[in-house]
Amino acid sequence: MDTKALRLFVMAADMLNISAAGRQLGLAPAVASARLAKLENEVGADLLHRSTRKVSLSLQGAEFLPYAREILAQEEAAQAALGHGGATARGTMRFAASSTFAQLYIAPILPVFLDLYPDVNLELKLSDTQMDLIEGAYDLALRNYAIEDSTLRARKLADDRRVLCAAPAYLQQRGTPETLVDLSMHRVLGYMDGKARSISAPGALPAGIFPPPDAEQRVICDDGTSMKVATLAGVGISMNSLWSVHRELKDGTLVRVLPDYEVQDQSAIWLVYPKSNVLTAKVRAFIDFLLEQIGDPPVWER
Repeated sequence: MDTKALRLFVMAADMLNISAAGRQLGLAPAVASARLAKLENEVGADLLHRSTRKVSLSLQGAEFLPYAREILAQEEAAQAALGHGGATARGTMRFAASSTFAQLYIAPILPVFLDLYPDVNLELKLSDTQMDLIEGAYDLALRNYAIEDSTLRARKLADDRRVLCAAPAYLQQRGTPETLVDLSMHRVLGYMDGKARSISAPGALPAGIFPPPDAEQRVICDDGTSMKVATLAGVGISMNSLWSVHRELKDGTLVRVLPDYEVQDQSAIWLVYPKSNVLTAKVRAFIDFLLEQIGDPPVWER
C-alpha cells in the first residue's frame, strides 16, 4: 500500500480539504485528487465524500482512518530504527485529556513545547468524559484513575491524591465534620457516573466511603472545574484531586474536611496509549516534555 497516499488521506481527513493537504505535501490539486482516487480503488471503498462545497469522511473512511494512522506510525518507527531520520518529532499528534487538568497545567506550557518542536502540531480533545483511545485514533491520552485496561500501555506522570474540602462559609453555616459519621448530616457534591470511593486515615480511625449513601446529595456534575467552583460557592463538601485545589487550600478559600482522611484507591495521573501503537518521535517528545514540566515531584507540590 502506498504510504504517501495514506499520508495524503490522513491529512485530507484532518483538514477536510484535499487541495490543502496536497499543498502540504508538495502536490498539485489534480495530482492529490488522482492519488486519493487510486488509494480508494486499491482499498475498494470511497474514503472521502467530495462536493463542490466541501469534503467529508465517508463511513468507510472513518473506519479506515485509525488503521491508516497506525501504518504511518509503524513506517516512522521503522525508519527511526534504521537511523533514517525518523527520530525527528514532526506531524500532528492527537491528545485527549481532562479539561480541568489541561486548563491548569497543559495549556499554559504549550508555547514552550511548540517552540521546542516547531514541526509538531497538536490536536487536543479536552473533556472530563473519558475518550476511547482506539476508536478515537488518539496518539496519547491523560487519565487520572487506576489503569485496569489490558489494551493500554501507561507511563505514570504523578500521584493523584484526593481530599475532601469545603468553603469556610459553608462550614460556618453547617458546622465542621469531626468524624465520618458527621458527613451524613452534610450536603455533599457527587460526580456523575462516579462510584463511591473508600477513604481512610492512618492509625485506628475507621474507614468509610465518599459520598456517604445517607448524606444530602443535591448536586451532581460531570466537570471538575464546575465541581470546584460550586464548592467555593458554598454548595457543600466535595472530593477533589489535590492538583485541582492546592492553591485554594493554601489561600484559605477552601478548607480540608477530615484532613486525616484521603481516598485510598491507588489513583494516579497516567499518560496512556494503545498497546498496538508505536511510540513515534512526536509522542515520545510530548511524554518527556510533560514529565519534565509537570511530574516527579508534581508541580503542585514543588
